[in-house]
Amino acid sequence: MESSTSIEGDSSNNNHHSRLRDFIEDYWDIVVGIVSIITAFYFHDNGLHLLATFFAAVGIGALSLSVSEIAEILSERLQEPYGSFVLTLSAVVVEIILLYIILLQAYTDPDVVKTVKGGIVSAVIVDLNVLLGLAVFLGGLKFTEQNHNKETSSAYTTILFVAAIALLVPGLLNHVTHSNTTIESASKAIAVLLFLFYMTILVFQTKTHAHFFKQTAKSRIFRLKRKMAKKNKEIAEDDDDDYIFEKFNNIALIFSIFVFIAIIALGAEVFASEGIKVAREYGISAGISGLIIAIVSVAPEIATAIKAAKNDEIQRVVNIAMGASTVSILLTVPVLVFLAYISDIRLTLDFNPLEIGALIFTIMLAWKTTDDGETNYFEGISHLIFFCAFTIIAIYY
Repeated sequence: MESSTSIEGDSSNNNHHSRLRDFIEDYWDIVVGIVSIITAFYFHDNGLHLLATFFAAVGIGALSLSVSEIAEILSERLQEPYGSFVLTLSAVVVEIILLYIILLQAYTDPDVVKTVKGGIVSAVIVDLNVLLGLAVFLGGLKFTEQNHNKETSSAYTTILFVAAIALLVPGLLNHVTHSNTTIESASKAIAVLLFLFYMTILVFQTKTHAHFFKQTAKSRIFRLKRKMAKKNKEIAEDDDDDYIFEKFNNIALIFSIFVFIAIIALGAEVFASEGIKVAREYGISAGISGLIIAIVSVAPEIATAIKAAKNDEIQRVVNIAMGASTVSILLTVPVLVFLAYISDIRLTLDFNPLEIGALIFTIMLAWKTTDDGETNYFEGISHLIFFCAFTIIAIYY
């Protein structure tokens, strides 16, 4: 009798520990994110700039991961290319919030505009080198070669080349010493063109040429996994997932994303104000500041892309990396230029030679990596080496 009671007690403890473990695994990012942002405000109020910046960055990164997880649930329901579109758009919204709140610091420190410009370009460099590079490298180690729809990279690299050339215009005008008014006017005109280009691409991606962004060539492992998934569909449907967001409908998921983004905005305010002080105190260059901002905002996408690559879903990786880069230029730039205009802040698109050069070379490298519809670990490590070289230059530039 005592033995039976002991067994039941052990079973109850095991169930309790299992539930606790599942809860931590499912919601650690939300807990860490909210606690970190509260902690950041505490250090902010007490004048501890470095700690406030660190905890704000941790909070933003953790809650961005929550946004990414919820967006991924929504994206699985919508399927490609809408799925990757939802993922990239949610990440870019976080990027825009971060950069805009930093831009608002220009009222007291005009030099932060350079950091915002660096953040715009760095987002693309991180997407196409760190995100794509890590995912392709790890996926290549596991599967040797991975296949994707080469029409995807062809379309995206064309878009990115055109966008990069458009961004050259204000810089060229500045190089030949045009007036500030002319450069501002040119920047606004380019921003409008980029937005119109984005709207055209949105129709191209989701309506007329959606097949360009869907998987065509699947590996044997991918096909086997899909086949097994279909066979076990009924079992999967009966398996109750305790993750609360899985039970939400699409509208509730979208609302949840906006709630977390609102909390991220609070953390971004601390990150911006304290981060500028830390950068000034430690002599951190605008280029490195831009990279830090990009890595904080792109970190959840990196995690999603790595997971996709390990599941032999390299098409999803290409869609996320190149799609996010496209949106980072074609949507982030016009929105920031518009917000700067209504906030009476001077934001021009005359990027420095390092930023434009790194952007163009990054696009060229991504094109060579993806143009044949196959990727391997060597191509992944090439992106990572390029990123390291850019980081070294950004430190001393």
